[in-house]
Amino acid sequence: MVGELALAEDVVAACTTAAAWALTEPDLITALDAAHRIEQRLAAIKLTLVRELDGRGTATAQGASSTAVWLRDRLHLGVGAARRLVELAAALDIAPPRVRDALAGGAVDVEQVRVIADTVATVHNTAGPEAADKAVGVLVDWAAQFDATLLRRLGTRILDHVAPEIADAAAEAALRVAESRAARDRHVTVSEHSDGRLRLSGILDAEAAAVLRAAIGPLTAPSGPDDNRTPGQRRHDALADVCRLALRTGDLPENGGDPTQVVVTTTYDGLTRQLGAGALDTGLHLSAETVRRLACDAAILPAVLNGAGQPLDVGRQRRLVTGPLRRALVLRDRGCAFPSCDRPAHWCDAHHIQHWTNGGPTSLANAVLLCGYHHRHLHHSDWTVELGNDGHPQFTPPAWLDPERLPRRNHYHRRT
Repeated sequence: MVGELALAEDVVAACTTAAAWALTEPDLITALDAAHRIEQRLAAIKLTLVRELDGRGTATAQGASSTAVWLRDRLHLGVGAARRLVELAAALDIAPPRVRDALAGGAVDVEQVRVIADTVATVHNTAGPEAADKAVGVLVDWAAQFDATLLRRLGTRILDHVAPEIADAAAEAALRVAESRAARDRHVTVSEHSDGRLRLSGILDAEAAAVLRAAIGPLTAPSGPDDNRTPGQRRHDALADVCRLALRTGDLPENGGDPTQVVVTTTYDGLTRQLGAGALDTGLHLSAETVRRLACDAAILPAVLNGAGQPLDVGRQRRLVTGPLRRALVLRDRGCAFPSCDRPAHWCDAHHIQHWTNGGPTSLANAVLLCGYHHRHLHHSDWTVELGNDGHPQFTPPAWLDPERLPRRNHYHRRT
């Protein structure tokens, strides 16, 4: 085998310097297929060698604590990848001959082999060896059509094909096990960075995952042709919008006798002159521009202090667009009023056209509905907004976008 592998390595090395650009498109595709088959066949050889080395105890004989640790140092793998290699080699060793032949023949890849081995083992434990033998054939045939992820999903109903008489009962039992595991494993971890940002990680059970997708799904699509956020940034903003909506409901548990709110503290001079910064009640600092944007939202209580640190204004309700005034605003704008945005009204903030810090009143004539993204965009860009002669909002783009600065309107929301 050593000699044959040396010859194969020479042939492959020669291919690495070949001019792929000189090939026709059909030849490129043929070469890609061949390279993939060779990769899978080499994977089969590699797993065979790993299994033999593991069986001989080579790793411990050379001073390593395990074959995975030895492979990590020998092949410069991550210890997780090395451990999976040892586990897959063991699974392939006891797998039915057809699975090994499929990998050696390049018909399946390593990840598909892992799925087939896991699924066949489950079938063997559930329905016995005869059903497991049937499952091998079905799964290998499916592997020619589906990738490992879809193959695993299809494998959850393999008993429908190889042991239909027990399929429903087995599926119900497996579902109970999966739900129990999901309930046990569910968690969310919140790690705070020194600059106030948070890292979220965790695992949601199926029910919570469905709720989360339903809640943020409508908000993760681009909000218009000018929306250049990445998908990850859109999901971030959608989650923040959902939290803002929850704060507006007033249904959250009370905290110290007050409904759950975010309190932002800033000085009056810093806010009106657009200087300085504000602070959350957690102690983290925000720019004055961010504080001005947050001040538009009824879920945010701006606590404005004078030079002596005495409160001048702690979230007066007359400044917030609530009750009949908000209903009137919703009837007028029907959703985010920014051009081309389709966000519905219940996802929107009420933005003061003339900032309240500059003397702007809380009235229908000085308010416009904006979704979270366009609210931030308006506060951090050169777009301006005003009400037209008909009382509906219109937005003027910056000169770099439209030298003529022609006002634009949202024509998405139907108006009567």
